[in-house]
Amino acid sequence: MNVFQEGSFYNGEPTVSGAVTARLMRSINRSAVLELIRLEGPISRTQIARELSMSLPTVMRIVDGLMAEDLVREAGAGKSTGGRPSPLVELNSDGFVVLGVDLGGTKLYGTVADLAGNIQFSLYRPHQNHATPNGDDYLDELCQFIGELLAAPRPDGQQVRGIGVGAPGITSAPDGVVRWAPSLGWRDLPLQALLSERFNLPVTVENDVNLAAMGEWGFGAGQGAGSLVLLAVGTGIGAGVVLNGALHRGANQAAGEVGYMLPGIDALDRRYEGFGALEQLASGTGVASRARAALKAAGLPTPPNLDAHAVFAAARDDQAWAVRVVDETVDYLSLAIANISVVLNPEVVVLGGGVASSADLLIEPIRRRLEGVIPYPPRVVASQLGRDAAVMGAIMRVMKVTDEHFVVTRIR
Repeated sequence: MNVFQEGSFYNGEPTVSGAVTARLMRSINRSAVLELIRLEGPISRTQIARELSMSLPTVMRIVDGLMAEDLVREAGAGKSTGGRPSPLVELNSDGFVVLGVDLGGTKLYGTVADLAGNIQFSLYRPHQNHATPNGDDYLDELCQFIGELLAAPRPDGQQVRGIGVGAPGITSAPDGVVRWAPSLGWRDLPLQALLSERFNLPVTVENDVNLAAMGEWGFGAGQGAGSLVLLAVGTGIGAGVVLNGALHRGANQAAGEVGYMLPGIDALDRRYEGFGALEQLASGTGVASRARAALKAAGLPTPPNLDAHAVFAAARDDQAWAVRVVDETVDYLSLAIANISVVLNPEVVVLGGGVASSADLLIEPIRRRLEGVIPYPPRVVASQLGRDAAVMGAIMRVMKVTDEHFVVTRIR
């Protein structure tokens, strides 16, 4: 039975090679069926068996179990091919909701969305102005915010599947401890355990960029891709890496810290305590900094509150100084994507973050610069989800932690 590639994953983590017990095999098969129904439903049991190379009795047993849990429901009958039409099944997507929270250094953004990614309620709020802000203030604020999301009206019988939180800092998995989030004053905060106890619901806490990468993989620009890298370019630069449908975190939970990528040999033998070498040049902050230097060199006045958005707007107006800054930004981002690609060979690189709003000036030039430079250039696309990427990723992560769920990559 050929349903998964070498390197399956349990709750987003690789399984031990060769350690496939009967229970493990049942869970892998169940996950494969559920994921196929999510992506391609309504679908018949016969088609599921055919696409996953499973026996029909196995598929029927799995579907019956999923229906008993209300995760799957009947969806009418397919077209007749001469005999009795086959009954179809689909994900009971509106029977459950997931609360997703994108916890930034300056704001809170949360949604209540069903398992198909349909947002039923959303809430956006800048952080409160605390007189002397500390970590406890932000934790209390987050709990109050989640309470408001839980209080949002929902259809009768709709169940809360869990809560997913994207945190702006180094976060360990699977325990959901925020190791360091300087913008919130959190160090070694067991956020996942605290929220689980407070709300008596399954909770998953993940780095915000990782969560956004899962969102783009599950619902956005990378849907259906075997591997994806989300390059989030905003105040800083970070990346979320999805390989075979599972997050790749690295030995120190630091995979994707591409803001520290070195753009040239002049970046060697230096210390980067805050922003990394690439971030200082190609992040929103770096773009604005280089723009100020370009204006000074040209003897032009610097507009007040100059930021990356203003630089891209000036480039669209064909102002020479801004065009040069944007061209250099394309160069730096192209170098980063080329280096990522020759190591990871992702199918898709998604450009996200605040700078992605100027994707019209970035995507095509990046594609041209990569042609012929590396053996297999990835498909470079702009984020489809924007600020909803992390909250959509919450759905994917909550599904994994609330259902002994394996990520299964089908062989075609």
